Amino acid sequence: MTDQGTLAHVLAAAAPANTNPTLLDFYPLIWWMVLLKVAAVFLFLLLTTMFMIWAERRVIGRMQNRPGPNRAGPFGLLQPIADALKLPLKEDIIPRTSDKLLFIIAPILSATCAFIGFAIIPVGPIVSIFHHRTPLQLADLPVAVLLVLAMSSIGVYGIVLAGWSSGSPYSLLGALRSAAQVISYEIAMALAFVAVFLYAGSLSTTAIVSAQQHEWYVWLLPVSFVIYLFTMVGETNRLPFDLPEGEGELVAGYHTEYSSMKFAMFYLAEYINMTTVAALATTLFLGGWRAPWPLSIWAGANSGWWPVLWFVIKVYIFLFCYIWLRGTLPRVRYDQLMAIGWKVLIPVSIVWILLIATVRAWRLDSHSAAPYVIFGLVILLILALAWMWDSSAQQRAMRYATEEDSAEEAEAGQVAYGATTFPVPPLDLPHYHGVGVEGGPGLSGISHKDTSSKEVTGA
Repeated sequence: MTDQGTLAHVLAAAAPANTNPTLLDFYPLIWWMVLLKVAAVFLFLLLTTMFMIWAERRVIGRMQNRPGPNRAGPFGLLQPIADALKLPLKEDIIPRTSDKLLFIIAPILSATCAFIGFAIIPVGPIVSIFHHRTPLQLADLPVAVLLVLAMSSIGVYGIVLAGWSSGSPYSLLGALRSAAQVISYEIAMALAFVAVFLYAGSLSTTAIVSAQQHEWYVWLLPVSFVIYLFTMVGETNRLPFDLPEGEGELVAGYHTEYSSMKFAMFYLAEYINMTTVAALATTLFLGGWRAPWPLSIWAGANSGWWPVLWFVIKVYIFLFCYIWLRGTLPRVRYDQLMAIGWKVLIPVSIVWILLIATVRAWRLDSHSAAPYVIFGLVILLILALAWMWDSSAQQRAMRYATEEDSAEEAEAGQVAYGATTFPVPPLDLPHYHGVGVEGGPGLSGISHKDTSSKEVTGA
């Protein structure tokens, strides 16, 4: 019995270790390992926020033909540190008419929910840390993706409480805008997740990454990916969807009355939410920590600590797209923002889910490629019908515009003598003909040197 146990131990040691984590790999919990992962996630989010602040100012500066921060440190890299030191030293102002308790709790709630949302993101496979094999992920649940939606929903309470407790109409309007925006775009975001759940067969983030071992979902579910790209910008209140912070009409929105560390918490929560939704997009559609195709040929690309590098690169690509959008697109109107969410993203998501569910069930039942062919034909038919409907709508709009212009021209050109029309004479200003100018015909009795020249400036 002892020899058999020794042989089994030797064979287990010689077998290649599985680097794909499962839910069982998170148990039993080692308290110091959990604390180490919490510290690592906290440090990663803080460093990413500081890097994003610097990168955003530098990239947008280059887009606008200006240098950006370049004084503090090489290439201005120490500028975020200077800003982080400056904010706590500013005067902490609490409005006299505010609800002080809720005014203080609101930014803490937003920042806390932003940190918690990143807990279920898998950063890498199973690695050895101080001789303990553990997945590079803080926690995982059978419904892990729903945790991000829950934290996003609770985090908006911080924004709503901040707007209401400030006692300012600008803050209240910004908070109401943010609440309506999150409700609208979170529905479309959840619907974009459904197609991923149907293919992966699980809501666990580790299972979703493992299901993309051979093919990423961005190629299988492109419509869900595009819908999620729209919703991730709307969820984080970033340009061109930053209506809750519209400076032109709301001064700064829900955080107008905030200063010092309370303002810094809202600032931190926004950038951490950007990192979280970018990491979730990487997990659900881009294979998570798995290496892209040319690098995946290498046997060690998806083992050890290398996957952390692939994951960070993918996340930073999404964050650069945030900066790119801010530097190129103008802010949309609020009615356009709501129309995109309710009239475009949600209906398209529902139709897409029905098609995916039908094809998925048919594919599992028939085990043939025919459902994908029919699915492609249906998509082409829907696109053709949408194009025909859009073309006919544009033609009708042009025809109505032409008829209205013709009616207005006919009404403006009619005169008292029947239906005869003629061009309107030019409407010149009097001083173009010398009236009211020194030496002009309108000033009789005033001598002038040269009557042939006309002064057209009126000076």
